[in-house]
Amino acid sequence: MRIAIVNDMSLAVEALRRVLMQAPQHQVAWIAYTGAEAVQKCAQDQPDLILMDLFMPEMDGIEATRQIMQRSPCAILVVTADVEHSSAKVFEAMGHGALDAVNTPILSSSGTPEDARLLLSKIKTIGKLIGKTEFTPIQSRSPLVVIGASTGGPKAIVTILAQLPPDFSAAIVIVQHVDVQFAMGMIDWLDQQTALPVSKAMSGDRPTKGKVLFACSNDHLCLQSNGTLAYTPYPTDYPYRPSVDVFFKSVAQYGKDQGAAILLTGMGRDGAEGLRTLRQRGWYTIAQAGESCVVYGMPKAAIELNAAVDVLNPDAIATALLHRFH
Repeated sequence: MRIAIVNDMSLAVEALRRVLMQAPQHQVAWIAYTGAEAVQKCAQDQPDLILMDLFMPEMDGIEATRQIMQRSPCAILVVTADVEHSSAKVFEAMGHGALDAVNTPILSSSGTPEDARLLLSKIKTIGKLIGKTEFTPIQSRSPLVVIGASTGGPKAIVTILAQLPPDFSAAIVIVQHVDVQFAMGMIDWLDQQTALPVSKAMSGDRPTKGKVLFACSNDHLCLQSNGTLAYTPYPTDYPYRPSVDVFFKSVAQYGKDQGAAILLTGMGRDGAEGLRTLRQRGWYTIAQAGESCVVYGMPKAAIELNAAVDVLNPDAIATALLHRFH
């Protein structure tokens, strides 16, 4: 796992770094010496796990945990000098989303093998919870096609999916603006229109070639660093739920290989910035052509941002995908 260390004491940072070196499957993602620095770094580079100290100047671990879980949520393990005598603050941090707490191993010549063992055990348990273990190598991910749509999207999506064969070599994940109470009906309808199986995207699912996963929540779908999908309520102020931008930007951050991203018909601008980010990361990006859109809002916004490599109607999008993913 990629693990970040947040602690204002250099000795504690070094102790934690040495413990992590005992497990070659772990690497230090980054180090922050204040809570505010941790919030900023996590927004820029989200690790799999943060080892969070409680007592730091300016912004303590409780407030840092609260802000991280609001802005860029990830697994947090409280690591502090004395868990037993800091129980009130530990519980406060856990109330904001921290998963567990453990004592900081002491850096000395004799070492504290029990504290180190317990820390590694906690990390292993959290790794299982978030689906990040040495037995699920990220490099085995399937090529990925991501699709965002809103008003008029179902027809365009069907036109694309209906032309793809059952042995299509990429995984497909769709975010369509639709209330959760109607999502399952749309999934069933799509499943009848295509040779590819269409199912609800569940937290912990890993996109798999030849299968279509469909966002089915009023929370936002996102890709995690371990290649699995999850739902998050953040950001809470987005008008569209689920948001195409939130999903596309998570794919830009954690999608290992360059895939294809498609923004279809819809009102507003959701997905335009995310599509641009994916293009900047080397993805093949497509915006639906205006004459084939029910509402020429989202694709138009993407084109204005120079986010699309190609501008195509749904039939041509299917042809492009077949050419790219044999």
